[in-house]
Amino acid sequence: MTAHEEEALGRAYDARLMRRLVGYLRPYGGRVALAVAAIVGHSVLQLVPPLLTRIVIDDYIPAGDLSGLAGVAALYLGTIVASFGLEFAQTWQMQSTGQLVMFDLRMEIHDHLQRLDLRFHDRNPVGRLMTRLTTDVDVINELFTSGSVAVFGDLFTLVGILGVLLWMDWRLAALVVATVPLIVVVAQWFRVHVRESYRTVRARIARINAFLQERITGMATVHLFGREGRDYQAFDDINRQHRDANVQSLFYYAVFFPAIELVSALSASLIIWFGSGWVLDDALTLGSLVAFLQYSQRFFRPIADMSEKFNTLQGAMASSERIFGLLDTPVHILSPTAPSSAGPSSAAPSSAAPSSAALSPAALSPAALSPAALSPAAPLSAVPPSAVPPSAVPAPRAAGAAAIAFEGVTFGYLEHEPVLHDISFRIEPGQRIGLVGATGSGKTTIVNLLLRFYDVQAGRITIGGVDVREMSLPELRRQFALVLQDVHLFSGTIAGNIRLGETGIDDAAVRRAAEAVHAAAFIDRLPGGMAAPVAERGATLSVGQKQLLSLARALAFDRPVLVLDEATSSIDTDTELLIRDALRTVMRGRT
Repeated sequence: MTAHEEEALGRAYDARLMRRLVGYLRPYGGRVALAVAAIVGHSVLQLVPPLLTRIVIDDYIPAGDLSGLAGVAALYLGTIVASFGLEFAQTWQMQSTGQLVMFDLRMEIHDHLQRLDLRFHDRNPVGRLMTRLTTDVDVINELFTSGSVAVFGDLFTLVGILGVLLWMDWRLAALVVATVPLIVVVAQWFRVHVRESYRTVRARIARINAFLQERITGMATVHLFGREGRDYQAFDDINRQHRDANVQSLFYYAVFFPAIELVSALSASLIIWFGSGWVLDDALTLGSLVAFLQYSQRFFRPIADMSEKFNTLQGAMASSERIFGLLDTPVHILSPTAPSSAGPSSAAPSSAAPSSAALSPAALSPAALSPAALSPAAPLSAVPPSAVPPSAVPAPRAAGAAAIAFEGVTFGYLEHEPVLHDISFRIEPGQRIGLVGATGSGKTTIVNLLLRFYDVQAGRITIGGVDVREMSLPELRRQFALVLQDVHLFSGTIAGNIRLGETGIDDAAVRRAAEAVHAAAFIDRLPGGMAAPVAERGATLSVGQKQLLSLARALAFDRPVLVLDEATSSIDTDTELLIRDALRTVMRGRT
């Protein structure tokens, strides 16, 4: 199974998961109560028409009572109108409640995804997380709006019809019940085969999504290496498997519903055969026989519906298990909860001009980033939870005037494979530091640890003498402007990508930042200027233009510490000269 494929389905019903799902209905208890009342009322009204038919045939037609017939007809019409109103109320309440629950659930998942640390996002495909927010939530909505409600209504209708049948004539009721084992056998056959078919269809559609996501994202590579024909054949194979899986499921439906109708017809035949003899013997009225035939038809319909809703219930259990598995994923990078009165011991601003230094891997510390230190055999000692200070202190607002220090930092993305081992170095306020090292030596990892995208496994990182784990995450990260080699732009406008929704950055500030980094020249050539649309991932802009926008963003936010991670490694010389000149502006007064 690939990372994009869905997991196999579990149990059709899980009480623990259902209790948790019902918890999302509690804020809308009034709506649910109205829907349940409408379901009960609608089910009761479904029992009335056959009874009215019995009364008409047995009482009013033989007596020629036209006024009585008119009254029964009016009552029949009123029953139909009331049934329509109750079904409308039930549908409206549950569908609107389902939409509210979907909204709440998606907001909770989105909030949790934003709080989960980068280690989780590095290890989970985007397609799978999108499925949690979209398809899985839709399946749960179907459970609330049609699955569980339909099953509850069907059960209530079944009990009501069975009660009326026993009240009218227990002998005919026994004939109807005698055919139920056949229904059970057919429903069990249908349930077993449809379950496997449903799982196969889910897996096939997941393969289609994964294939399309990769090919559409890498369309330039597909064109460059002439893979259109091969990819067409590959997609044809995947698409055919999905079609065949759906056709297979249609076969089971095509057998199931006619089989239900066959059993229903068998039940009606038994009622007519035995009931007609009892009518001729005056042991049963004709009206009761006709009412029994109507009830028998209504008796098997809920059973067929409940068998069909088994898929909905099982799919909802599987989707809820995946959603709750995501929501239960712990967040490891957290802000401390209790504020502390202790403040950071910020270093005094240096009156001297900012200094510059280049730190090679060997220069960071006696053991830092050396070949021996990078050996996978180097031991990793994890920091026990008790070693993380529980107090929270605000990050220094003037972090550019506070020293940044790595003190014996050890970290590895994989256990027992440290990327950094016993790293120690200090950056003075306003100083410019260059980290130089081979690919994989840990340069980007140092940035990730400084911003607490990951936590150190040994040692500590301090700003102004305060461990970054003691600072609230928003306050800590508010001190940094980060410019990466691969700039991420959002769909929107040029100005929107510079200010990123920050209301304190007005249009004038956006313009000043763009001009300061030499981005205004190419922005003004775009249709719409600052309001020019930006495509997904900034696809319509060059790498250099995206880098200039990233620098403008860093300048507009005016953060005390600027971090550049190979920001000019993928651009041409002319653009690099512009960015270098822009950096002189951006770095002024910053660490």
